[in-house]
Amino acid sequence: MGLLKVDDTIGLETKREIMGTQEVKSKVESSSSSSWSPTTQMSVEEKFRIVRSVGEECIQEDELFNLLSKNPHPICYDGFEPSGRMHIAQGVMKTLSVNKLTSVGCKVKIWIADWFAFLNDKMDGDLEKIQTVGHYLIEIWKAAGMNLEGGQVEFLWSSKEINSRAHEYWPLVMDIAIKNKLQRIMRCCQAMGRKKQDGLTAAQIFYPCMQCADIFFLKADICQLGMDQRKVNVLAREYCDDTKRKNKPIILSHHMLSGLLEGQEKMSKRDPSSAIFMEDEEDAVISKINKSYCPPNVIEKNPCLEYIKYIVFPWFNEFRVERTKENGGEKTFASFEELAADYVKGDLRPVDLRPALSKALNMILQPVRDHFKNDENAKALFEKVKFIFSAGFHRHKIIKLIWLKSLVDGVCLS
Repeated sequence: MGLLKVDDTIGLETKREIMGTQEVKSKVESSSSSSWSPTTQMSVEEKFRIVRSVGEECIQEDELFNLLSKNPHPICYDGFEPSGRMHIAQGVMKTLSVNKLTSVGCKVKIWIADWFAFLNDKMDGDLEKIQTVGHYLIEIWKAAGMNLEGGQVEFLWSSKEINSRAHEYWPLVMDIAIKNKLQRIMRCCQAMGRKKQDGLTAAQIFYPCMQCADIFFLKADICQLGMDQRKVNVLAREYCDDTKRKNKPIILSHHMLSGLLEGQEKMSKRDPSSAIFMEDEEDAVISKINKSYCPPNVIEKNPCLEYIKYIVFPWFNEFRVERTKENGGEKTFASFEELAADYVKGDLRPVDLRPALSKALNMILQPVRDHFKNDENAKALFEKVKFIFSAGFHRHKIIKLIWLKSLVDGVCLS
């Protein structure tokens, strides 16, 4: 079972998404012409297929095809709040997506939304802590194999970029705010991980206007974010209609993995059992997968199968199950469809699937663990982050205890 390496992600035939062949790698390394690039050998159809595979939904496909046919280096916008631990979807799925996009010539701008985390009251509103966590998350992507060579991926800190071009940014934010009613902005609160009925501060109401402005501020051709950010991205397209602005941003929304436990629509950083995190040790991964919801013969809303479909297969292009001969023997599945067919029939059981999934996930995570154990700078950064997370955990625990005591005593704390 071979690990997907970042320098092996481009192939002439692009037979399996972006899994490249050694032939292409050799051609890149041995080519005497510095102008040769694997992307120049791809047809527009190949580029479109690879880029489109990143998203569960695309608005609009014809616009994406047209963009790729005219622009060899479109700008893709992605972003994140440095607000806590990195779960495996954010770590591995983003690595896979970015490597796909750069393999066809896209330039990826990753917006480190430190100011947004500050507005959203993350890390107790401590900007220094937020930025420390941001550096830690970048270090994880490096260790996970995100292709950062050649300058095609750029990490941009919102605080720095906005301050340096405030005269461009804030008039755009204000114009977006002027052209939208409060109810329309409230519908975008999901982008902050908030519900409309939450008690939002005025700063948090301003958040969607800023996120919408980011898209134009970064001159993005493609918004590559999760399905949970869809409403803000649509707001950007509507703003183009309102202002007669050309070149609407194309929305490429990736799938959101569900939590590992029954009934969890999404993973939660506040519930460690709901997800695999990038710094989880081998035993923790095995324990979480063993306790996960995995109904036999059922594909829909089965988190274990989601992990296999969206993480394991894109990473390895196969899924290997080790069983005794009495239970069917070892089998390597070449596609998710093949695996799903066996699972529905009962030929593949949860008791065999879980260990195979744990093993695959641990293989993916091991280079990250090794990096933070062996690299002195990474190790020091990890210690800082652990302290921040630990302090936050204890603070929330104390607040919860005070709240529970207030209920018992009949005291209403303001």
